Amino acid sequence: MVNGLSGQRMLIGLAIGIICLIFMVLKTKIQAFLALIVSTVIVGVVGGMPLLNITLENGKTFGIINSITSGFGGTLGSIGIIIGFGVMMGQIFEVTGAAKRMAHTFLKIFGKGKEEEALAFTGFLVSIPIFCDSGFVVLAPIAKALSRATKKSVISLGVALAAGLVITHSLVPPTPGPLGVCGIFGIDVGFFILLSIVLALPMAIACIFYARKVLAKKYYWLMDDNDEIHPAEYQDPDYEAAFSMDMDGVPGTFESFGPLLLPIVLILINTVASALKATTGFMEVLVFLGQPIVAVGLGLLLAIFTLGRRLDRATAIAEMEKGMASAGIIMLVTGGGGALGQIIKDSGLGSFMADGLAKASIPLIILPLVISTAMRFIQGSGTVAMTTAASISAPILIAGGVNPTLGAIACCVGSLFFGYFNDSYFWVVNRTLGVSEAKDQLQIWSITSTIAWAVGVVEVIVLSFFMH
Repeated sequence: MVNGLSGQRMLIGLAIGIICLIFMVLKTKIQAFLALIVSTVIVGVVGGMPLLNITLENGKTFGIINSITSGFGGTLGSIGIIIGFGVMMGQIFEVTGAAKRMAHTFLKIFGKGKEEEALAFTGFLVSIPIFCDSGFVVLAPIAKALSRATKKSVISLGVALAAGLVITHSLVPPTPGPLGVCGIFGIDVGFFILLSIVLALPMAIACIFYARKVLAKKYYWLMDDNDEIHPAEYQDPDYEAAFSMDMDGVPGTFESFGPLLLPIVLILINTVASALKATTGFMEVLVFLGQPIVAVGLGLLLAIFTLGRRLDRATAIAEMEKGMASAGIIMLVTGGGGALGQIIKDSGLGSFMADGLAKASIPLIILPLVISTAMRFIQGSGTVAMTTAASISAPILIAGGVNPTLGAIACCVGSLFFGYFNDSYFWVVNRTLGVSEAKDQLQIWSITSTIAWAVGVVEVIVLSFFMH
């Protein structure tokens, strides 16, 4: 363990902290953000981390408060601005009717009763170049518009979208996590992309089935006239009303999708160019424009100057500020989850757990699965989970003669396990869909992500019989 900390003591601290966190969000009036920060402090104190920040020999600051502030700031630094831009763009989609146009387009393309497939497929493609957090914030208005049109549960539609996004985000390069895993194992990225897309499809289908057959009726929630999401009395979907929606004054298809497609294309160019190391000359400009913050910001500007033409200045600003207000709680709880993950990273507990698993007497192909799954559960970040598992298991698997591509797949699959309180995407999905009760949050999203993980585990085991 780092800095003389005891791995066993930190593990006890983590267990106590998680128990306290679950108790606070389930049984007390403490809000989730405060509960996350309190639990982070408990983990650090019980684990023996310094109460006051100290400066290490390498010049780095180490302590409970530093972990909280750096984890909170680091998480929001990476996705906070994108969330802000995304919710403003989403509000413009809503108020101008662009989301209604998108919903109508998807209905026509996929046909009646296929809304979950339409949203999952959209997320499936969008999240290959874009982080699932920002992708969900930008695309959520489409799920809400489809719910309003068809009277289907916004929860089932939103979960289908969220599942499609997180599955390819966790499996398919050029998303940074899977791309890093490919680099660590030294495998062909092109082949890995094709294989991971094939393996991702059954996971998405299983999540769609869960959303449609379980969540659609158990959580039959619709949007009211104030755009608030509430439980409602179940009614059969009204496809005829959806297909006969009044589209007078609604923006055209190209104008509606433009602000969404622009950042996707820019980020994809950035990802491909960076992977090919084509970052000089004019490509340097494209790579800059393809940075997620810049790309989504440009998408927002395009929405303002095209879709926003239908709004006067006061209305446009008021609507965007309405979207910003809704982003506040999402950002706070997302940052709180980042703080909890950071104190586990800083203490060295994640590496302690992973090293212990590496020494256990288990089949080699199970090793990256177990390490990635445990790391995912412990600290929340799927990217950290898969890259840590790859770093530890790659030398062992290659030395043992295991196909490195199979090991890489196992690392990525493990990172899908049971997204909960310390996972930023858990909060983004649940808060965007208006889910505030912890027991509902766990059933709506944590179980969904675990279904994707379980299908992936089966796929890895089956592949292990054919890939040597």
